Amino acid sequence: MNKQTRRNFLKTSLYTGATVAWTAKSWAQVKGANDTLRCATVGFRGRGNSHISSINNMQKREQGVKLTALCDVDSKVMEAGAKKHGVKGYQDIREMLEKEKLDVVTVATPNHWHTLASIWAIQAGADVYVEKPVSHNVWEGRQLVNAARKYKKIVQTGTQARSSKCIQDAVKWVQAGNLGKIKVSRGLCYKRRPSIGDVADTKEVPREVDYNLWLGPAQKKPLTRERLHYDWHWMWDYGNGDLGNQGIHQMDIARWFLGEMELSPKVWSVGGRLGYEDDGETANTQIIYHEYETAPLIFEVRGLGDVKGSSKRPTYRGGSVAVYIECEKGWAAIRNYGAVQVYDNDDKMIKEFKGGGDHFGNFIQAVRTRNPRDLNAEILEGHLSSALCHTGNISYRVGETAKTNDIKDFVDKKYEA
Repeated sequence: MNKQTRRNFLKTSLYTGATVAWTAKSWAQVKGANDTLRCATVGFRGRGNSHISSINNMQKREQGVKLTALCDVDSKVMEAGAKKHGVKGYQDIREMLEKEKLDVVTVATPNHWHTLASIWAIQAGADVYVEKPVSHNVWEGRQLVNAARKYKKIVQTGTQARSSKCIQDAVKWVQAGNLGKIKVSRGLCYKRRPSIGDVADTKEVPREVDYNLWLGPAQKKPLTRERLHYDWHWMWDYGNGDLGNQGIHQMDIARWFLGEMELSPKVWSVGGRLGYEDDGETANTQIIYHEYETAPLIFEVRGLGDVKGSSKRPTYRGGSVAVYIECEKGWAAIRNYGAVQVYDNDDKMIKEFKGGGDHFGNFIQAVRTRNPRDLNAEILEGHLSSALCHTGNISYRVGETAKTNDIKDFVDKKYEA
């Protein structure tokens, strides 16, 4: 494919309402156990490697999947991956979708590419496994759900906890009322995040990266941080902070326990980027409150850098990245995806659920049955949980900064009224 100007790129993107010129294959064609699913991964400098491993492991076990193509805007990454796995490599997803006959596309790009890459793959006739968050904003997520429905495609969200047997069993047990009513569903992410640096001028983009393709649907801006890769998480144009990086996993579990299948009617968030001044834009310290009818969903981020040379994370009730379901008769702790502990109000453990799961295997099974209800993290679930991150960040960004005395005066006046 010839390189296009940025204007032409945007003309063919989701954001101008146009569609790419691919015809979706029939959704109703059930793939039998003996049919080989042709798979490709888009973006594999990081998380995408786990997608490749899942595909290759299933291929080794002769489970009817085969890696046939790879795509990454970084030519070094793309060429090394293509050589290692013996497949065709592409820098441009459009070229790959035009030339390859694909049944499955997995997406592990930066967040701002998740929706567009997924919709293009759907329009090309593929089922999709997309990393979290499935979107960069609420509107994008809705378009991805619409595309999955319109083209009748199987689309799984990369929230692996949904396939964990212990959490599935714990959700059913708590929702059955064994701990009484839920009082609050609480998630937290206490991962230490160091400063990303403060560059005085724009940085040169690595020669091996097609920066126009890397930007994709985002605004055209120069590189203004030390590292192109990974640190995009902390820039609003490409990432969503730790809400969209780690926090979506915990907020998804927290919403799952509540059984809520809509956006919260009210949300507020406060926080800031504390401890250092750098090129990052997103909050590293943040609290989000979603006011659901069942019970509040509260999420907290503590992302300060190392303290006095120690990288040890702070903890709450034994967890640094965890979910706690506070109920009338006790509480449940999800500190990892392999076990859930349940405690009474005296903090005595009274029950434990164990067992993991195969999230990618669940996706492939649904691809074969053509039944989206077989998915553990169907795209609507992914959209709703991603939107919790987005609305939380919206509240944080539109909120006003106020001095302590101003806040006190405001509260006093409200109280007097």
